[in-house]
Amino acid sequence: MNLEELKKRREENFLRHKKKKREYYLKKKLQLESHESGMEKRKTIDYDKELNNLSFEDFASKLKEIAKKQKSHIDDRKEIIVAKIKEYRKKKQAYYQENKDKRLEYDKEYREKKKQELKEYRKEYYKKNKEKILAKQKAKREELKLK
Repeated sequence: MNLEELKKRREENFLRHKKKKREYYLKKKLQLESHESGMEKRKTIDYDKELNNLSFEDFASKLKEIAKKQKSHIDDRKEIIVAKIKEYRKKKQAYYQENKDKRLEYDKEYREKKKQELKEYRKEYYKKNKEKILAKQKAKREELKLK
């Protein structure tokens, strides 16, 4: 196979991959749009239009009504969020239970590896600084003798 054929094949594979990727993302986008269209969409509130030309009592009652709507929206979202958090915790718990032995084994190996690395480091450190360390120890011993 010559270089031109390889370049051509590479380009074809790249274009095929790009097309496949685009189709995948378009499919996901359509799924999300269809999922969102099935859900109830909340209409936005135009406060200027709603609160213009109202008396003080009407204005206060309208604000209370708006506050109630906002609170109910937050409460609705809270239930969904709490449900998702609980579901996530359950999934996480199941995952940890499922992979507990693997994780413990990995942790054990990791600790052993770190222990060995630390031993090697100390060994190298003391070899490298042996004279300094011995000089410090000798000075301390002499200091203790003088006292």
